[in-house]
Formats: sequence, structure tokens, C-alpha cells
Amino acid sequence: MVDNRYATALVIGSVLSLLATVYLSVAVGTPHWYQYSCPQVKHEVNASELKNEFANREFDEKFYSDGMFCLNGTLGLWWRCILVPSESMWFIEPDRKMEMKCMRFSLSQQFSPKYKYPGNPDSEEDVSRTYLWRCQFLLPLVSLALVFLSGLVGVCACLCRSFTPTTGVGVLHLFAGLCSLGTVCCFLVGVDLLHKSSPPADGVQSSLGWSLYLALISFPLQMMAAALFLWAARSHRKNYSRMTAYRVA
Repeated sequence: MVDNRYATALVIGSVLSLLATVYLSVAVGTPHWYQYSCPQVKHEVNASELKNEFANREFDEKFYSDGMFCLNGTLGLWWRCILVPSESMWFIEPDRKMEMKCMRFSLSQQFSPKYKYPGNPDSEEDVSRTYLWRCQFLLPLVSLALVFLSGLVGVCACLCRSFTPTTGVGVLHLFAGLCSLGTVCCFLVGVDLLHKSSPPADGVQSSLGWSLYLALISFPLQMMAAALFLWAARSHRKNYSRMTAYRVA
């Protein structure tokens, strides 16, 4: 029989784990990890050229970075977006609405190398940025996989009516939280190195997006869930050992 304290800890830990999974899943699927803001482009021709290069040109870090810098773009783990005037086939509005145009990074592009001088494949490969970029999209997937695995372990524990696997559930959540934190760290360091290799133009302002904050919030939630699972398993084991010793005596 499970003590009410341990059952309550398991329920709270499960709720925290569910919230962390939802937050991290939303963060991975949205492009608002990092956003740029700059004064409105005065020359419509330049804006059109940047938009065409952003959408139609072969994958090139220099061109899509310049597009995001100049066209109020946003960057995510799987997406890159720019803010452009909406297209109208019949007339040109004096004050056209702005719309977000996004392009998805393919799997091969995620593994493509980064260079010391973005846009120049003949330059030396920037190993640090290359592996940071790969880690920033692999780590959240590993984190979600660990949480899913811990859920399967928890279901098996319930079916077997055993409290022992709860320790494994806590350990899996601990590693999942570290992966979530590693995702945010790799992303921020990678963006900082990109700005050093290819600095934004004067007047371009950058800030963290809400998607990154969701991923960051998932880290303490997963760690709290791990702490609750580990505490419940350890305390229950001690209590069970004492009860067994008392009965034997």
C-alpha cells in the first residue's frame, strides 16, 4: 500500500512532467526563439531582393541571416522567418499589412557544416558552431524521447504494482531536464558566435523570443518532477524496509 504523501508526490510530478513536455513540444515547433527588429526598409527594391534570396536561393547561411537582420526576422530550431508586406494582385495598398514568411530547415541542412565566414564554403569550417547547431535540435528530441520512455516505465510500474521503477522515472526526467537546458545553452552560444562571424547591420536590435522562454521553463519543471519521483521512491523504500524489519522483529 502506498502512503498518501508518496501518491501525492507522484501525481504532482506527473503533472509537472506533462506541462514540461507540452512547453518543450511547442517551443520546438515554433520559430520564435530569437527575433530581430530593424527600421523599416526604405527601398522596396532591396526588400524584394532580400525576400527572393531568402526564399529562392540555395541554402546559404549568409543570405538567410541577412534577410532576418533586415526584415524583422525570427529564428527557430527548425524554422527561419522574415516579415514582408502581403502581396496583392489587384492594387497596391498605401499601407500594406505585414505577413510572416517562413522557410523550414531540412534534415540535411541541419547537419550541414558552418564556416568561419558565413556564405563562403571555401573558408575553414567552424567546428564549434557546426556541433552547437546539431546539438540544439538533437537535444530537445532526446529530452522528449526520455520523457516518453519514463512514461512507459511508469505505466509498467503501475501494471506490475511495484514502486521500484519510480527511481528510473526520476533519473530519466533528470537527464531530460539537462537536455532541455543544453538546448537553450547551445542555441544562445551558437547565435552569439554567428553574430561575431556575421555581425548584424547598425540599428538592428535582437531579443529572445517566447519559444526560447518556453523551452527554458521546461527545464525547472522537469527537474522538479525528477526530484519528486526520486524522493517518493527513496522515502517509500526506506519506509518499506523499516516496516519489514519491524514485522520480522
